[in-house]
Amino acid sequence: MLRVEKFAVRNVHDIRGIRSLSLPFEIRQKSRFRSILEDGTELAIFLPRGSKLTDGDLLEADDGTLIRVVAAPEQLLYVTAPASLALTRAAYHLGNRHTPVEIGDGFLKLANDPVLREMLQGLGMQLREVQLPFQPESGAYSQGHSHHSDAGGERELAQELFHTHYGSRHSSDAPTSEHHNKDEPRPPGHS
Repeated sequence: MLRVEKFAVRNVHDIRGIRSLSLPFEIRQKSRFRSILEDGTELAIFLPRGSKLTDGDLLEADDGTLIRVVAAPEQLLYVTAPASLALTRAAYHLGNRHTPVEIGDGFLKLANDPVLREMLQGLGMQLREVQLPFQPESGAYSQGHSHHSDAGGERELAQELFHTHYGSRHSSDAPTSEHHNKDEPRPPGHS
């Protein structure tokens, strides 16, 4: 049985000889588990607590074997809408429920859940059941292992934008309504 305790730290240009480990999203969220490689070899994963695997991650077994993580196809809902605002509204409601969602250009993907399906249909979304790999957003403030930069450094960008807008003040230092700039537009109902 192979034992994996770390992510590969070397750059690999030749992917021949790298073995594959196909896993669904739920298992990729765990840092300790047993599985079987696509070639039938058993392995035990013992990554640092809080580690999460993403599609394309490269692991290194104790014997030097390199293993590429592959997001396994899963039963998902593929969500589209007639207008981008409607899809944005659906994403808001899913996020409000802390639902793992993969966001794409003009679509959302999420686990096939009957309650969420009903909610999305009520919002006028177009839904299809699909069998595809699932790589939901990790969240701008997610904690956990990150051994490579996420897609374009999204977490760092989100934090930079937050601190640019709000500064690094504590909540007690936050501006109150009397500090509001009178030239800025205010939401309806605020004076």
